[in-house]
Amino acid sequence: MSDNKKIKVLFRHRSMEMGGVEKVVLSMLHHLDRDKFDITLCLNMNQGELRNEVPSHIRKVYLSKGKEDLSANKIIRNIQLIKRRMKLKRSETHPEISDKVLKDTYDVEIAPTYSVFASVLNSGNKNSKKIGWFHSDITVPKFRPLIPAVLKQIPQFDYFIFGSQQTKDILVKTYPDLPLPENQVILNAIPIEEIRHKAGEFNPEFPDKPVFVSVARLHSRKGFHKLMDAHARLLKEGFDHHIVVIGDGEEKANLKIQAEKLGVTKSFEFLGSLINPYPYVKNSDFYILPSESEGWPLIIADTLILQKPIIATHVGGVPEMIVHGKNGYLIKYDTDEMYHAMKKFLTEPELVSHLTKNLENIDEQFDNRKIFDAVENIIIKLSKPTL
Repeated sequence: MSDNKKIKVLFRHRSMEMGGVEKVVLSMLHHLDRDKFDITLCLNMNQGELRNEVPSHIRKVYLSKGKEDLSANKIIRNIQLIKRRMKLKRSETHPEISDKVLKDTYDVEIAPTYSVFASVLNSGNKNSKKIGWFHSDITVPKFRPLIPAVLKQIPQFDYFIFGSQQTKDILVKTYPDLPLPENQVILNAIPIEEIRHKAGEFNPEFPDKPVFVSVARLHSRKGFHKLMDAHARLLKEGFDHHIVVIGDGEEKANLKIQAEKLGVTKSFEFLGSLINPYPYVKNSDFYILPSESEGWPLIIADTLILQKPIIATHVGGVPEMIVHGKNGYLIKYDTDEMYHAMKKFLTEPELVSHLTKNLENIDEQFDNRKIFDAVENIIIKLSKPTL
């Protein structure tokens, strides 16, 4: 690449459903220096609530249509979904499928999550430098089927970014003989002013009782089944409160069945996926994250910025943001611990006041420019020709 040309960068990603990795991708697309980089985003599927949030100066292409654009006829739709699945599976090992869409070559290609490691590593552009980005706890039971492929893929990257120190530490501890490429821990950027602006866009209607809010995809590892059990137990003992869950996912049907059985359909509320969950976080009394595993959850950083008292499981990168008893309350992934922590928040106003007071200068904890500079420096370094 000559010095007077922009560095051509390709981000690959599955789709743009609401989630932490998607927000990381959008953050990079918005803030990487457009005078230095010519950036393309290639989606496997043009799908999800955030698909239209890609900044206008970014070239966006996709291999297949999203569910939003498929036929309303059930039979035709199912055929389209089958064809899409086959095409995307084939594209992992046949780069010419992506090449037809991209119609270009790149200096650097980035896989922001393990689901697109294969797409980047098998790129038809053999001269590009490859960056892998990893946010996951590799010891989580549901990750086990993916481990052989991921362990084989990681050493193939030219550079590797970890989304939290815990993510790197647990990988190195579990697989000490894994040959890592050059790597760095880079935390996710937090758009502080944007979050606060969005949080003030409207005031949601909440019942006249203490409200806990949680924002996450409805997957079993997010722990909402345990949270619901703790919630029902507290109600049974007379501790009135309300829980609002923002997000969608495969566990929604199971959770609604559980709510029926426990008799909490009115007090454990599912709002679905929302583009702007921040007014709900801001106007709630407390935030709770009941997850079995996390990487570096952006929603915790967002909630800290909104100065809301937090209960969160001691998992992933959460302890890198929350100091127990100082700016939040950490618990084990256990129903009893959720119950006792929620009871504390409901009955000990001095504890809540103490946590809230310590959040007044929380902005100092996040340095976004340092994060963007780190990513830019990696891309620039990789794009320089080797002598």
